[in-house]
Amino acid sequence: MIRYSIANAKIQALRTVKALRSYLAEGRKVFSFDLLSGVTCPFARQCLSKVTIVNGRRTIVDGAGTIFRCFSATQEAAFTATYNRRAENFESLRRLNQREMVDTLSEALPPTAGIVRLHVGGDFYNRSYFRAWSEIARLHPGILFYGYTKSLPYWLEYRRQVPDNLVLTASYGGRHDALIRAERFRFARVVYTVKGAGRLPIDHDDSHAADPTQRRRSFALLIHGVQPAGSEAGVAVRTLNGLGSYTRR
Repeated sequence: MIRYSIANAKIQALRTVKALRSYLAEGRKVFSFDLLSGVTCPFARQCLSKVTIVNGRRTIVDGAGTIFRCFSATQEAAFTATYNRRAENFESLRRLNQREMVDTLSEALPPTAGIVRLHVGGDFYNRSYFRAWSEIARLHPGILFYGYTKSLPYWLEYRRQVPDNLVLTASYGGRHDALIRAERFRFARVVYTVKGAGRLPIDHDDSHAADPTQRRRSFALLIHGVQPAGSEAGVAVRTLNGLGSYTRR
């Protein structure tokens, strides 16, 4: 069963962005479509975390190269409904071909959708799935789709198939970071302090990520989410103390 989710309070702030207002006119809303974190992130490295179930209990397992824990994986560990919804979405898609994915995801699109964030949890887990979203965006030109991705080989291979209303941001910290500079992908980089962003603007509410007029401008994201006790990332989160509304989920 495919289910989209109404966006959280932070992302709902997109209503205040001038370039996005037309997508949210006449009562249209912001939704997200999510999959299991880590499980569907084939190129993640520095943020690789996933939930495993042992004796009926959900536990987070970090990857060998994890530096900071994926915030959406912590959501799945904490909230049963969140985990179940993302697991059901993945199970509903994983055995479908590209055409079937397009049909299934299109049929489930909420009729009031104006903006859809792809993957608060998860990523483009294979080529067919990446191409399916490109096709869905093409079929729904009145809806804005956007998302972060570390699946850069798929983006590079099919970049000419990505329509203007699918706005992507390369996420640093994956196994193919070298492609970001080589191919001049717009990127987001996670930083531990405001000063650490350097000259990059900090996106506190997805307004940079979603805005099509900013599709060539890279930005920073402040570290957020529950981090391992005693880790550098954990200390940074406590120091930031929710700066940028990152405590609101």
